[in-house]
Amino acid sequence: MTAIANATRLESPDLFAPELRRQRMVEWQTPGPVALRAMGMSGLEAMQGIRDGVLPPPPFAKLIGFRMAVAEPGRIVMELDAEESLENTIGLLHGATAAALLDTAMGCAISTMLPVGQNSVTLDLKLTYLRPLSAKSGTIQAEGKIIKLGRQTSYTEGFVRNGKGDLAVHATATFSMIGEAAKPK
Repeated sequence: MTAIANATRLESPDLFAPELRRQRMVEWQTPGPVALRAMGMSGLEAMQGIRDGVLPPPPFAKLIGFRMAVAEPGRIVMELDAEESLENTIGLLHGATAAALLDTAMGCAISTMLPVGQNSVTLDLKLTYLRPLSAKSGTIQAEGKIIKLGRQTSYTEGFVRNGKGDLAVHATATFSMIGEAAKPK
């Protein structure tokens, strides 16, 4: 072992020491009953219900820690107060965090335009990372917007901005439309 490596090893704390341990507890609502309630709503009604606290957010949103801030026709904004449990070993937010935010925001943007009984699923997702994010980035916003709503395939664009409003990630995605619009009674 070199002198530098040995000195670094001696000066380093025990990486498994109890005082360096962190814990995070996650609670969520069982998604089945929420899905049943949302089945009778248009996509916009369901997204606004989540935004307004009428419907619980999906378990995944609780796991990552993001929330819906804006739900309007063709546009969704998610917010995340980033914290160290989402960082990788070099102290930056893991890229999957932005991917999850954007996939959700863009898919939900499509939902805002769908009638009762119709949904969408991700076919592809392309992200370009423009600047790093970390727990020090402030409140992160992910915006999803519809580019083209189609009968079988829809296209979206998304943006992640740090707390200062600087663009950090740009994305495009394609979604497959599933389900049938409910017939009027």
